Amino acid sequence: MMKKRFRFLAILSILALFALAACGSDSGGSADGDSGGDSGKKESDIKFLSILTGGTQGTYYPLGGSFAEFITDETGIKTTAESSQASAANMTALADGTAEIAFVQTDIAYYANKGELMFEKDGAIDSVSAIGSLYPETIQLVTTEKSGIKTFDDLKGKKVSVGAPGSGTYANAEQLLEIHGLSIKDDIKAQNLDFGESQESLQSGQIDAAFITSGTPTGAVEALNAVAKVNIVPVEDDKADELIEKYPYYAKDTIEAGTYGLEEDVPTVSVGAMLVIQNDIPDDVVYDITKAIYENADKITHAKGALISAEKGLDGIGIPVHAGAQRYFDEVNGK
Repeated sequence: MMKKRFRFLAILSILALFALAACGSDSGGSADGDSGGDSGKKESDIKFLSILTGGTQGTYYPLGGSFAEFITDETGIKTTAESSQASAANMTALADGTAEIAFVQTDIAYYANKGELMFEKDGAIDSVSAIGSLYPETIQLVTTEKSGIKTFDDLKGKKVSVGAPGSGTYANAEQLLEIHGLSIKDDIKAQNLDFGESQESLQSGQIDAAFITSGTPTGAVEALNAVAKVNIVPVEDDKADELIEKYPYYAKDTIEAGTYGLEEDVPTVSVGAMLVIQNDIPDDVVYDITKAIYENADKITHAKGALISAEKGLDGIGIPVHAGAQRYFDEVNGK
């Protein structure tokens, strides 16, 4: 009887020790913690990512496909590139939670962050931050030799594609026309077409010119050049200076001879292309995404890939940079 009682007490003592050990391990919290800081998400929560690009005939779309492949291969997070209505729509989609990463023009990101222009009605977007800058986005006023258009003044009364209302291209068209003393509403017959539609309409003669804001060479303009002689209307130096003085996020740019069969360099202006991401993506994940993109840029087959580098990754960014991306740039740039 005594032996049985002793064994029973021994078992109780062992069970009590296990219970104390368990309580001790719980009270200390997770050893690993939450890699996303105070974002509320853990790195392990991220299984899929979507990158919003632009139209399939622009530069964002092919680059987005490359970026999605790099992220998938380097991080193990399944990432896909999706076509979209580009910059302004992309910022709104990220704010709404439709996607996690997006291409956007630097000027549009600035407007969104400040709640200006096309974002004035719905207010500032403060839930999105920068991954990094990519390359110049050239504003191209595209027409054909057959149209006879050689200057901005020649646009008066003509059918001109200015992009979708609220898009980056639309804002660029509006501001360039303004500097040249023209109005979208009063001086041209504005058409709201994407790049592919602009190319088809120029080819068929349904429109006379089209604004296209995209890295050169742009697929839609190359397709047009295959069937018609392309002209790019220049932005003369004095007008570029006037534009930049009023809208400092622009820079002077040049479309080099040979592009689209051009016989001479054409002066124009550009904004920047950048990548943005939702703020609540964990820092470690954003660090890995940033590293995957910039350290594989040399594998990009598009011509703009040569301009993407970590050394220039923070150039021209007018909105906050995600902490994970900042950590990557600080490391590679020796800060």
